[in-house]
Amino acid sequence: MKRVVVTGMGAITPIGNSVEAFWKRVKEGKHGIREITKFDTEAFEVKLAAEVKDFVPKERMDFKAAKRMSPFSQYAVCASREAWEQSGLNLEQEDPFRIGVCIGSGIGGLQDMESEEKKLLEKGPGRVKPLLVPMMITNMAAGNVAIDLGLKGKNMNVVTACATGTHCIGEAYRTIQMGDADVMLAGGTEAGITPLGVAGFSSLTALTKATNPDQASLPFDQNRGGFVIGEGAGVVVLEELEHAKKRGATILAEVVGYGATCDAYHITSPAENGEGAAKAMELAMQEAGIAPSEVDYINAHGTGTHHNDLFETRAIKLALGDAAYDVKVNSTKSLIGHLLGAAGGVELIACVKSMEDNFIHQTVGTTKADEECDLDYVLHQPLQQQVNIALTNSLGFGGHNATLALKKYEA
Repeated sequence: MKRVVVTGMGAITPIGNSVEAFWKRVKEGKHGIREITKFDTEAFEVKLAAEVKDFVPKERMDFKAAKRMSPFSQYAVCASREAWEQSGLNLEQEDPFRIGVCIGSGIGGLQDMESEEKKLLEKGPGRVKPLLVPMMITNMAAGNVAIDLGLKGKNMNVVTACATGTHCIGEAYRTIQMGDADVMLAGGTEAGITPLGVAGFSSLTALTKATNPDQASLPFDQNRGGFVIGEGAGVVVLEELEHAKKRGATILAEVVGYGATCDAYHITSPAENGEGAAKAMELAMQEAGIAPSEVDYINAHGTGTHHNDLFETRAIKLALGDAAYDVKVNSTKSLIGHLLGAAGGVELIACVKSMEDNFIHQTVGTTKADEECDLDYVLHQPLQQQVNIALTNSLGFGGHNATLALKKYEA
């Protein structure tokens, strides 16, 4: 099987619209949770979200092209451009049919669905904009990235709710392993902070009703009360190792394992014993050829809901055994909220940066872990320690589980 490495990364997040800006705020422990500004929340119990800030599409891309894209596609294109630029790839020196895209979104263009449904009811079907469908469907992030960069290889999106970004990267990794592409841009994107999105998650009792931004996203905390909805995009350039070496690329990390399972248990709750998520971690470690005792760090799904945090803790203990108590576990969602389909992409970037800087960020906001959540969640302060091997977990409604294993690159 071909080896697969990361050669570029791009991010649009609630704490910065580039990887550099995002990681700077992560290291400072500064979250991006604020009062919702995208719509009037007077009738809503939920008041907080982690919105992308200072993102002006016409300053980041062609104005006409931006008008034809829903925000989730705009975020994906901008993150992909950053990742492509860092990779140093030159399309004139590549076969475009050997470069593909796998970028997904859990929800797609929810803003467009809402606005055009209102037009339909108030003004009739003739007033619905012609571009509604190509703006709202989830595959258009991958399609728009390919159009923007001229990439003609395999183009797809995996949609598995909150596991979308991790599954997309995993399937892109498999594509390169099997020789179907030399390069894949992969990750997730989301822009679901809308009245319908917030109302739906709120009715499901999944969102926190906290009003203090500093005490809103509390993964593993005894007082956790739901997740904070976020938005953004995280995209990485995955590349076949020999292809990357041949062109002298800077290699940021190596993807060495991928596990994907289903709980087959409940439409929203993970399996109570954690067996599905545990199996995903076991499969990723098995493929990577690493023992549980070798894992330095796990970037947890860690949403801040009661069931997720408890059952994921059980999953980590089931997968790693006694080694679970030695590994460092944190949740990037404590800083940026839950980016839904984009979460896995941004969280993989956090893992790569942790390896580069030998730095594990604090689970910000969480002060006292639930007594049943008894692992080391990096509370109170970040850690400066060697990170050679990391796992990143994502769990999605429907019982979808995905884990990626990363290693520092060794020639």
